[in-house]
Amino acid sequence: MIIYESTTSGFLTDVENEVIVDRLYDVYQKKICRTSRNEIRSWDSSLQRMSNVLRDRDIPRDAAVAIEFKIPNTGKRVDFIIAGNDGAHDHAVIVELKQWESVQKNDRLDAVVVETYLGGGQRETTHPSYQAWSYVSLIEDFNQDVRDIPIKLKPCAYLHNYLIQENDPLIDPHYAEHIEKAPVFRKGEMEKLRSYIKKYIKYGDKNNIIFKIDNGRIKPSKSLQDSMANMLLGNPEFVMIDDQKVVYEQILQYAKSCISANEKGVFIVQGGPGTGKSVLAINLLVQMIQEDYFTMYVTKNSAPRNVYATKLKGTMKKKSIDNLFKGSGSFHSADKNEFDVSIVDEAHRLNEKSGLFNNLGENQVKEIINSSKFSVFFIDEAQRVTLKDIGSIELIKQFANELGVKVFEGELASQFRCDGSDGYIAWLDDVLEIRETANQNDLGMDYDFKIFDNPNTLLETIVEKNKVNNKSRIVAGYCWEWISEGKNNRDVHDIVIPEHNFSMSWNLGNEIWAISDESVYEAGCIHTCQGLEFDYVGVIIGDDLRFENGRVITDYTKRAKTDQSVKGIKKKIKEQPELATKLVDQIIRNTYRTLMTRGQKGCYVYCTDQALAGYLNERIQRVYDEQREVKDMLVAESREKYK
Repeated sequence: MIIYESTTSGFLTDVENEVIVDRLYDVYQKKICRTSRNEIRSWDSSLQRMSNVLRDRDIPRDAAVAIEFKIPNTGKRVDFIIAGNDGAHDHAVIVELKQWESVQKNDRLDAVVVETYLGGGQRETTHPSYQAWSYVSLIEDFNQDVRDIPIKLKPCAYLHNYLIQENDPLIDPHYAEHIEKAPVFRKGEMEKLRSYIKKYIKYGDKNNIIFKIDNGRIKPSKSLQDSMANMLLGNPEFVMIDDQKVVYEQILQYAKSCISANEKGVFIVQGGPGTGKSVLAINLLVQMIQEDYFTMYVTKNSAPRNVYATKLKGTMKKKSIDNLFKGSGSFHSADKNEFDVSIVDEAHRLNEKSGLFNNLGENQVKEIINSSKFSVFFIDEAQRVTLKDIGSIELIKQFANELGVKVFEGELASQFRCDGSDGYIAWLDDVLEIRETANQNDLGMDYDFKIFDNPNTLLETIVEKNKVNNKSRIVAGYCWEWISEGKNNRDVHDIVIPEHNFSMSWNLGNEIWAISDESVYEAGCIHTCQGLEFDYVGVIIGDDLRFENGRVITDYTKRAKTDQSVKGIKKKIKEQPELATKLVDQIIRNTYRTLMTRGQKGCYVYCTDQALAGYLNERIQRVYDEQREVKDMLVAESREKYK
């Protein structure tokens, strides 16, 4: 989708006559939605500067110009394109426009991140050169016409308000790799930008270049397919066994059948913690891409997307992998059947509305089904951990029925976490009083579960376990305020337990906390560890879960004010006290159940409530006593047998 398209001559005339913004605004309103005054002002300023750039007698007046090009099947928008021919090939110069006046270098994160003033404050964002290059990478990876014709895409960035300074952080060697791929031009460098454009646009557009970019067939490139397939080979983390393989084959069969018959389909996969939902989802993503189906891996939380994308990257282009991983809030503007297959991991975390202010779209479940020819939902309803989580099997079926979509179902039962048995999970459900189970005194296997009376000892133990393979982490319930000013500083400690002289930071502003080096010294939260797994997990339980009068109780008032998972609960309790109390009680119990099932080999716990610690110790002691009784009985029977 393009908001504005013309020739260089037409664009210059529209700017000169001061109608360019009105035309952009009118089309934007019709095709997309309302836009803000700030965005209109940014258009006006930036497009005035681009008109100055293009007022050069050597830039052909019949070159094509496009503004606000929405890359098909994504929410990404290219600010400005000028297209033409260099005498041998068709070219399109992609220009990322910024009004930034300054930036700060960011040494801590990957060399794509800078800090600048955005939205009323200093924020981390991608370097404009990387942003421009990533758009080109996205188009080249998925637009078959661009690859086959070919149309050569040339990215750059133009920061027309940016004041050049000595030792300029914008062009620091830290960002050299991306600047080499997409040069950046600053205030006072208009002639350099003109020269860059004229290098590729010597003649006008005779071949409808913009149309072909906008309407090219969407198909993953062969290099992308091969690279992804190679990354799974020999990687034990992504090997499927038992019912994973069965469900995987079922999904492939139904997806291909539905798509070839021009019918929509939905496949619902139920599975508890550690049943291999994410491993299956990643294998499906790779296989469907391999077979030419345009496929996306979708989660509401960014943490699992970023971790699995990082694990898959290897030597492959970073953005090529990133483009296959999508947030659940981006489907409200998608067209019907834009995607062949959407693979939705952690579907229980889907929200009703999308957007920063939860004001976009109708329902994420419905929007995903509508925009995809075949949708796969991996779900565990017991892992809904915020008031906004609405993903349920019933709701998926409801919208599928409304849209006339076939529904298929499968289940994953085999455990790959918690040492290969669902006995521990059943025992934990009983302990946390989520549901009564037969596993009151039975973990079902040899699982390492311990209660610590000092959080310092807990951290020391997890750090020691982590030395083996960087697969042990500390997580905590959301009972401590997140100090926003220190979100990138490990010396700023959010979690403080004074009686033990203990403190540590929440996970820093790091998208891959679960696998980053040194992040063992930072505490993860439900949002950064859900959908992921470790060998050992250390869980700090706060005052929102306590033991009183012989029962495990929850207390939402002990949650941090910065906790968004129970935002709005006070209003709900006033309006519907019984329903709201039950709902928030379930969220808190589900949160700790999720945190305490992240470890494959063991779970170590510290409780701020000593009564709860005593109760957990008593419950695990009953397990050990019963194991000892069984062992003694077996020994006695053996001795009797061989007398």
